[in-house]
This record gives sequence, C-alpha cells and structure tokens, in this order.
Amino acid sequence: MKAPFYPLMLATGLALPTVALAQNELSNFSATGRGGVINTFASDYQAIGINPANLGRTTNFKVAFTIGEVGAGIGSQSLSKTTFKHIFYDGKQSIGAAEKATLVSQLSGDNVLNLNVDTNLFGLAVTLPNGLGGIAFSSRQRIAGHLAMNRNAADIIINGQNADIIRQYYPTPNNTGMPTPTNPSAPMISTVLDGTSIQAAVTNEFNIAYGVQVLDKTGFKLSAGLGYRYIQGIGIADIRATGGNLTAYTSLAPVFDVNYGALVSSPTFNYESGSDLKPVGKGNGFDFGLSAEVGKMVRLGASVTDVGSMTWTGNVLEASDQKLQQTSSNGVSTYDVLTEISKQFDTDNKNLFTYTTAKERKADLPTKLRLGGGVRISKFFEAGLDVTMPLNKVAGNLTTTFVGVGVDYRPINWLKLSSGFTGGAGYGKSLPLGLTFVTPLWEAGISTRDVVGLFNESSPYSSVAFGLLRFKIGSSE
Repeated sequence: MKAPFYPLMLATGLALPTVALAQNELSNFSATGRGGVINTFASDYQAIGINPANLGRTTNFKVAFTIGEVGAGIGSQSLSKTTFKHIFYDGKQSIGAAEKATLVSQLSGDNVLNLNVDTNLFGLAVTLPNGLGGIAFSSRQRIAGHLAMNRNAADIIINGQNADIIRQYYPTPNNTGMPTPTNPSAPMISTVLDGTSIQAAVTNEFNIAYGVQVLDKTGFKLSAGLGYRYIQGIGIADIRATGGNLTAYTSLAPVFDVNYGALVSSPTFNYESGSDLKPVGKGNGFDFGLSAEVGKMVRLGASVTDVGSMTWTGNVLEASDQKLQQTSSNGVSTYDVLTEISKQFDTDNKNLFTYTTAKERKADLPTKLRLGGGVRISKFFEAGLDVTMPLNKVAGNLTTTFVGVGVDYRPINWLKLSSGFTGGAGYGKSLPLGLTFVTPLWEAGISTRDVVGLFNESSPYSSVAFGLLRFKIGSSE
C-alpha cells in the first residue's frame, strides 16, 4: 500500500466539501441545532433520507431549494480532549512509555472515534397542485467513520510486536523483514480482536422522494411516502471482529493512490487505476415512511431508511480469519496513531491480516428505523422527540440507538433558535445549539450538535453545520 489509508480517508472526508455514522441531518443546519431531531420537523427536501411521507403534509411553500449545505462532526467517548488534540494536531510529537500506556487505555473502547461529514450540494422540493403531494430531489455526499478497539487491538497498534498478546506467542522480536512462522497454538484473530471495528465509507448519492396524503379525516391526516437513491461508492473499509466472526474487506477509488503490487495481475481483481474519484461501487437504496397530523398541533412520523445494498466491484480486497501472527511493526514512537492503524490495510507489510483479491463484495446499506413525535404550536414554537435505531451493523450505520428532544423557538420574527438534549449514536449526551436567520424567502444559519463537547476534557466532540442559500418560494411565513 503506497499511502496510509485511514489518515487519507479522514483527510478526504474533511476536504471534499465536502462530505456520515450516517446522520444525513448533519448537512441540515437547523436539524443539527436540535441535535439531529428532525422526523416531524422536515417538510421539504430535508425529508429525503428522513421521512418521505412529510412531503405529503400540508405545506406553506410552492418551491424550496438549497445550494451547498455542509456539516461535519468528529468525537470520541474514550479519548481525553488532550489526547484527541495530540493525535490530530501533534502527530509528530515523540512519546515515551507513560504516554504509550495512556494511549493503550484511551484507545480501548466501543466509540474511540466517530466521524461524519455530510454535504447537500443541491436540494429541491416542489409542492404539486390539486392535492397530488410533494416531490423532492437532492445530490449528497457522505463520509462516515467509526473506530472501536478492545485492549488487545489498542496494545498491538501502540506497541506492535511488543504487545502483550504478541509476546505471549512470539516472545522473540523479529526485525529481519522476514515473516515469523505462525505459532500453531496462537488464537484466531477474531478472538484476539473481539469487539474491534475499523469502518469508513465515502459515497455520492442522488435522491428522489415523493409523499402524498392518503387519508383526510376531521382531526386526523395521514401521508405516505417513498424515497429512492442511486449511490456511487468512492471507498469503503470494513473490519469487524464480533463473537468469533471476522469481517474484513476494502474497496478504494483511484484517488486513494493505493499501490496493490503483484495483486494487480490476479484474475480475480478488477483493478481501477488513475488518480480521480472514479466510483468503485454502486447501489440502490429505498426509504419508506408514514406521517400523521393529529388535530392542529400534533405530528407523528415513522420511517425505515436506507433499505438496499451496495455492490463494490473495483479494487476489492478481503481478509479471512486466521491465527495471530507476529507483525512487522514495533509500534508508535509519536502520536501518529492513525498512520499505524492504516498499516493494517497494507498489502505489502506483515500485519494482522493477509489480503486476497475478489471480483466484488456486496454489502447492505446502513438501514435505520426512525420514530418521531412533535408539537407545533405556531411558526414561533415547535418541539419534537426522535428515536433512531440501527437495524444492522454495517459500515456507516449508527453504533447505538439515538434518542433526542429538540426545540425551535423564534423570539423575533427573523431569528430562530434551536436546541435540545440528545444521547446515543456513539456520541454520548449532547447539548446542541443553532441560530437561523429567517425571511419569507431566504434562510441562513449555523449550528453545533454539542456545545459542551467543544470544551469538555472527557468525551470531546466537535461539530458544525452551516448553510447560506436556502430558499422558499410561495412561503406564507
């Protein structure tokens, strides 16, 4: 492998705006200001990927569109803020035994690192005449990353062949460059790494969604909706060791500049060369939703999103479960931990995995169940409760159930304040805050998903979302 994968994935994620544990509300600055609470709030193109049935509700606009809304968030539940800064800003700083011990401890956890970057390059929604509902389109880019490591994995990353589990089965250090014969009594990698996940995904998606009112009774209205997305895969890495099973594969576009060496000549390898964002996978996804209006104020919503799969066909590598072997690494001597993690994807170094080529790899999309309830008193005050549950554990999905309460309040006609309280999804508890400037035609705003996480020494979380060009034509507000 020519270039360190994980740092390159991270850098690409922060440079593509650019571009999700798959939380597409990060590209929605008002939803981010509510901590991601959105199911009953979304009414136009914002309903895409959330609840398409909302497009069938009574709307106050004829056309709504946006250009270039961007959101990004990165956080950890195990790293301290000091260590977090060292890893991302002082990677070349030398460390000693005490710092290594701290790193092993703090890199051990279910949510060592979570990264989301989400952009909505263009979104459009149109309210159709004669009660025919609403239709919406969007073009989005997403990056999602998740890192979880058990103590063995953290020890191996930091100390290499001097890690306790390696020394137990390979007591003699090997710096010859030649592989050490595998110890037949060594445990399987799936056992050594149980509870470890290294996941990242980069995709482009093109969406269309439609919602229509299907029931209109006194005091009760029900809408149904359907969404479809065509997805281009730019890159994926998915390594998971859970309950004695190992999943390990990658598929990376030419932009990642990977040198596959002799594997290029394999008849089971679809080699994609170049230096651009040429997709190496494609897929189809569907969203299904129901939305109800009870009386004049209460709103309810339920949806299942990202139903479908991706098929990765370019530069596909896979690794199978195998006995623990001695790595070639001596661990880290600086805070450059991400580069050391990236070496586990390397095809020309001795590491934990032995990769083989494959023609393709099919993977489910990060399917989620979204439930919401809300109260809209007027255009000046709206509150809602969201529960979002991951229905599978693929790369890009939430790691745990998300629960949040969000509020929109307009103290004056041209300013909307958003806040709430949220927890789960691998980010812990958060206190969001958002500011939106509102006119009958135009909106602009900025928000963060967690004010406290910006300053906390424990569980640091940095996030921001903003947009300047959101418009509604024919709005009554």
